[in-house]
Amino acid sequence: MSAEDPYGDCAGPERVEAAARAAYRELGSAGRAPDALPEAVREWLTERRLVDGDRPHTNSPERALHELVADQQRSLGELHQGLGALHDVLRLLPGLRLAGREVVEAEFFADRSRLRERMGDLDALCRDEILGMRSTFPAPEALEESLGEDLAMLARGVGIQLLVSNRAARLPGVARYLSRMREHGARIRLAPAVPLHLNVVDRAVTVLALGPAEDGGEPAEDVVFHSARLASCFARVFEHHWGTGLPHGTDPAEEWTPREREILALLAAGAKDEAIARRLGCSERTLRRLLAALVSRLGAESRFAAGVRAARLGLLDGL
Repeated sequence: MSAEDPYGDCAGPERVEAAARAAYRELGSAGRAPDALPEAVREWLTERRLVDGDRPHTNSPERALHELVADQQRSLGELHQGLGALHDVLRLLPGLRLAGREVVEAEFFADRSRLRERMGDLDALCRDEILGMRSTFPAPEALEESLGEDLAMLARGVGIQLLVSNRAARLPGVARYLSRMREHGARIRLAPAVPLHLNVVDRAVTVLALGPAEDGGEPAEDVVFHSARLASCFARVFEHHWGTGLPHGTDPAEEWTPREREILALLAAGAKDEAIARRLGCSERTLRRLLAALVSRLGAESRFAAGVRAARLGLLDGL
């Protein structure tokens, strides 16, 4: 470390730590403002609560330790509350009633590169199937690297089903990834939106994104749950939403005639049978027959539900 730069070159974790410890000692004696420190040094001290951006001086080790322990207690409390809520929901599922509480092993990841390494382990151990929901995808380089591993799983007989949001399917590099996966046997459907970003591996392990994606990027945090009961619960969520998707490579609007789409748009707008029949130039009896066929084709329980589902599938876009 030179006289001009007392903290020297802070590249590398070990040098950052050494420089941060030296800076902390200097701050304690000279009262140097934290914002005058190199960014890496300031981040090291801030993460350990040894400096606080709102205060012009350092925190004692005792105070820093107190704040760190308090942070961990809050995190553990939130985790306990979340797992408790999942347990309560599971108790309501037919066939999954628990005689007692289940201890669920959970692994948390804030670093996506570490998660990908862990996913590589899980993929290697996968025997039967992977159910996946995708609200986003990684950068094209990471996606291309993942493609080889996913194709290898398909080659050894692992079944892969992916439900992908329309928005995620338009991200760079995703069209090629999905096409290659489909060519090698993966089943892929697109939906206007998916509620979760997850993988269910052999209905025994669930990889779930906890935090929302920031600025359209990757989810902020992930967790791996080791529980067959939880995996079964998430598999049911997947299967429910799988039924709302359309096969990858098809345009929803192209599978419906302009007349059918017009009827669906009128349904969604709440138009009455008489008004719809007059608009189409047909009898109400003919209209009712058409409506029954459309409701059945959409898998809806009512005319209103058919209109809502048509809107979700994008059938009313451009009308």
